[in-house]
Amino acid sequence: MHILHNPNQNLLLAALPLAEFERISPDLELVVMPLGEVLYESGDRLLYTWFPTTAVVSLHCEMENGAAAEIAGVGHEGVVGIALFLGGNTTPNRAIVQTAGYGYRLNARALMVEFNLAGPMMRLMLRYTQALVTLISQTAVCNRFHSVEQQLCRWLLLMLDRLPSAELTMTQELIAGILGVRREGITGAAGNLQRADLISYRRGHITVLDRSGLEHHTCECYAVVKQEFDRLLSDTRHHQKQVSTSHG
Repeated sequence: MHILHNPNQNLLLAALPLAEFERISPDLELVVMPLGEVLYESGDRLLYTWFPTTAVVSLHCEMENGAAAEIAGVGHEGVVGIALFLGGNTTPNRAIVQTAGYGYRLNARALMVEFNLAGPMMRLMLRYTQALVTLISQTAVCNRFHSVEQQLCRWLLLMLDRLPSAELTMTQELIAGILGVRREGITGAAGNLQRADLISYRRGHITVLDRSGLEHHTCECYAVVKQEFDRLLSDTRHHQKQVSTSHG
């Protein structure tokens, strides 16, 4: 079945006024984002930003001994590569596709030309960055003070917000790597959630059966992040333009 792709599937692109969108539109490139693809490594000079539509990208911090943990996930609500417009050009993080899908890539020149006009694009990117800082900060606090079970609930809810269905294709080993915890901890936490009829888990597939129960079961970190994203990016929820699906 032919799948129609539209930049409006990314909430940041959808929130741009038509005049600003039309200026960057010729440089927006539809790209396939396969599972495991590395968009950039730590220290790489950024040449693009990515606006996921159906993919989810994981931002990782890696230690010298090879251990790593996710500091944030980015889906259709955001953009990958904020160091580019913040002036850093490089970042110590690694960006890897966690859920396969599609997105739109925008080259550095086109982004910075529009950003430096100090108009809607700049304001939107900076508001998103503030929301992302909240996500990263709350993740650090959650990992320090809350149980593995609560961390898993938070992560599942954030993933559900970015995906079209209640089913995730994800092994326990991969989730453990994302959260930076032992696999046994994820096995125990997932088992508890399954026995509580909140999720169903089999062969690398997790289906959320009771979202409200999962929200009740998690810590306050999910609500803090969600409220901040909703507050800062509220105009992305209702501002939609008519955009051709022929991009890419």
